[in-house]
Amino acid sequence: MTLEDFDLRAHEMYATIPPQYLEGIDALVVKEEALPHPSLPDIYTLGECRTEHYPSDYGGPGEVRSFVVLFYGSFTHLSELDTEWDWEEELWETITHEVRHHLESLAVEDDLEVEDYVVDQNFARRAGEAFDSDFYRDGLLLQDGVYAVDGDIFVEHEVSTGELAARTIAFRYTGGDVVVPLPDPLGSVHFVALHGLPEGEGDVLLVLRRRRNLWGAFRTSFFGSSSDVLHSHAQVKAAGDARHPPPDTR
Repeated sequence: MTLEDFDLRAHEMYATIPPQYLEGIDALVVKEEALPHPSLPDIYTLGECRTEHYPSDYGGPGEVRSFVVLFYGSFTHLSELDTEWDWEEELWETITHEVRHHLESLAVEDDLEVEDYVVDQNFARRAGEAFDSDFYRDGLLLQDGVYAVDGDIFVEHEVSTGELAARTIAFRYTGGDVVVPLPDPLGSVHFVALHGLPEGEGDVLLVLRRRRNLWGAFRTSFFGSSSDVLHSHAQVKAAGDARHPPPDTR
């Protein structure tokens, strides 16, 4: 898609959004350049909602004004990386996503900011960079201790003293009881990529955490955590099968 066609189609889509959702948005701007992630390869920002808050002279909440920016170069780069790239779908999704940012600003909520942070941290995890080991907890809660982030599933598990002694972890996933070998070293937080499960959209990770005493939890809450975050891969076995290959610790 050429820049001219992109600009035309973007404004056509923008014009179909009901006016009440565009209140406070002054313009849709198309920029030719790409906006790559500062450290992660092949990650580009497709759009931004640039918002300004103007305080009221009377002490009220004031006014929120925004404009939506689309980066044509980012769309072009990603289209070259994805053989199934759909210009129409990606363009519409980006425009409506940025309009939602504006609406969230009007409502003084930060759901989308949290969502973007969680996705960014998951990209960092995939790339082997440093990341917030608690990020997935702000993802979609599927059930107690199970979270979804951008197609990846995170199963949180606190390691018991019995599991430390047995050197195996047993847990339930998609209705079945499965076991994996306990990684060594365990660390304070250990992300184990699981293999041998039914094929899904993304990764399935078992997040192992050491059981902490009350004083340890208190110190972490008030002074921050200095925990070591480790990563490994493990083959899942059905419960009752004690034969495990050693985990691939990375």
